[in-house]
Amino acid sequence: MASAALRPLCLCWALGPAAATNIILLLMDDMGWGDLGAFGEPSKETPNLDQMAAEGMLFLDFYTANPLCSPSRAALLTGRLPVRNGFYTTNGHARNAYTPQDIVGGIPDSELLLPELLKKAGYTNKIIGKWHLGHQPQFHPLRHGFDEWFGSPNCHFGPYDNRERPNIPLYRDWDMVGRYYEDFKIDLKTGEANLTQLYLQEALDFISKQQASQQPFFLYWAIDATHAPVYASKQFLGTSQRGLYGDAVREIDDSVGKILRHLQQLGISENTFVFFTSDNGAALISAPKQGGSNGPFLCGKQTTFEGGMREPAIAWWPGHIPAGGVSHQLGSVMDLFSTSLSLAGLRPPGDRQIDGIDLLPVILQGKLIDRPIFYYRGNELMAVRAGLYKAHYWTWSNSWEEHNKGIDFCPGQSVAGVTTHTQEEHTYLPLLFHLGRDPGEKYPLSFASEEYQQAMGHISGLVQQHRDTLVPGQPQLNVCDQAVMNWSPPGCEKLGKCLKAPESDPKKCSWPH
Repeated sequence: MASAALRPLCLCWALGPAAATNIILLLMDDMGWGDLGAFGEPSKETPNLDQMAAEGMLFLDFYTANPLCSPSRAALLTGRLPVRNGFYTTNGHARNAYTPQDIVGGIPDSELLLPELLKKAGYTNKIIGKWHLGHQPQFHPLRHGFDEWFGSPNCHFGPYDNRERPNIPLYRDWDMVGRYYEDFKIDLKTGEANLTQLYLQEALDFISKQQASQQPFFLYWAIDATHAPVYASKQFLGTSQRGLYGDAVREIDDSVGKILRHLQQLGISENTFVFFTSDNGAALISAPKQGGSNGPFLCGKQTTFEGGMREPAIAWWPGHIPAGGVSHQLGSVMDLFSTSLSLAGLRPPGDRQIDGIDLLPVILQGKLIDRPIFYYRGNELMAVRAGLYKAHYWTWSNSWEEHNKGIDFCPGQSVAGVTTHTQEEHTYLPLLFHLGRDPGEKYPLSFASEEYQQAMGHISGLVQQHRDTLVPGQPQLNVCDQAVMNWSPPGCEKLGKCLKAPESDPKKCSWPH
C-alpha cells in the first residue's frame, strides 16, 4: 500500500460545529425490492422492518450503482460510480465482474472511502460481514478507514478442498480467525448456520462500547445470509411460508429489530441515523428456494432492468424523520456516502467527481432533488432514468449460451425485444419506458410520439453531459491469479491453517456473459 505521503489530498471540509450523529448502514446481500412487508410482500413476515418503515421513511425509487455485489459496495463507500472507482472490467463489453478469491485487484489507494473521511470528524468505524473490495493485504478494510472488522473478504461460497481452492477466511481485525465450513459451519443440506447471530452480537457489543466511550461511530453491517447458499440459524429454520430464503429474511428482520431496540434502550436512538438497503436486486437465478422477490419489476441481479437495480430502502432517525414518510426521490447507494458526511458535519471531497447527493433535505424536509440515475453494467452505460422515464441504450439479459444451460436472469419474464440474449444497441433510438404507468418495463413508448420526443430530448442532454465529463478509473477486475487466493492470509500461522499456494500465473479473468 502507498504510504500516507502518497495518498491523495482530501479536500474535505467541516461544515461547522454540530453534535456528531452516529451512523448505521444496514446493507443486505441480494435482497429484492419485494422482500419486505412494507414493500408489499404478501406473507408479512418482516414486522420489525415494517415497523422501522412506519417510524421512518420508505424510499420507493432507490437504486444500486451496479447489479452485482462488489461494484455496488465500492460505489456506496466511495460515493462514485464503479466506472470511476475502478470496480469494473474491460475484458468484455458490458460484463459484470466482482472480487472472487483469485482477483488481483481491489479498491485503489487513490479512492477515499467513507470511513477514512469520518475519522476526520472523530468517528470510530466498524465493518461487520462482507467486505468484497479485494482480499490482498493492501485492500484490507483496516487500511481504508475502518478501525474494526469481523467478517470475510468474500461471500460464503464453498466448501472447497483447500488444494485447488482454499476455503474462504473470516477475520477479526487484522487476523484470520477461521474459515467458512471448517470453523464457521454452514450446513448446505439444511441451510443451518449461526453467522447472522454472530454478526448481530458483534453489532450490539460495538454499539454498547461506543455509547460508553461517548464517541460517535459508524457501523457498516454488511451481512450475507440472503445470498445463495442461503442460511439461517436453527431457531429460524422452518418458520417462514417462503422456505429457507424466508427463514433468512425473518432472522435478519429479528436482528434489525434488536439493533433498533438496543439503540432505544441505550438512549441514543435520536442521535443515530440508520439506513437499510440492499446491494443489488434479488438473484432470480437462485429463486424461489435460494432467492428473493423483486416485486413488480423486470428481471433481477446481474441485469440493468428495474429488478436488478431498484432496492428496498428505509431511513430511520427518531425525533428527526417524521414517521410514516414515503419518498419518490430518485436515490442511490452512493447517496449514503454524501449523506453520512453531511451527518458528520463534513462536505464531500472537492478534488474528484462525487455521484452521490446529500439526502438530508429529502429525509428531513420532504424535498425532491432533480437528478438522473445511470444504470451501468461493467464498462457500459446501459440505461438512464430521469423523472418517471427510463431510456435503454443497450438491452441484454444474458447470452444464449448461458441461457441454454438453464441460467436465467429473467425467469418467466421474457419481453420481446427487451430481455434480449444478445447485446442489442439502441444508442440512436433508445427504448423508452414510463415507469409510473409501466414499472415492469413491458411497453416501450412509440418512437413517433410527442411524449417520446420530449422525454428523450431531456435525457439525451443528460447522457451527453455525463459522457463528456466521465474519466474512467483504472479497471481493477481484469486480472485473476490463483496464487493470490487466501492460501496464507494474515493470522493463519496462529491457527495452523496456512496452505501452499501455486505458482503465480496471472490471466485475464473470465466473466459470465
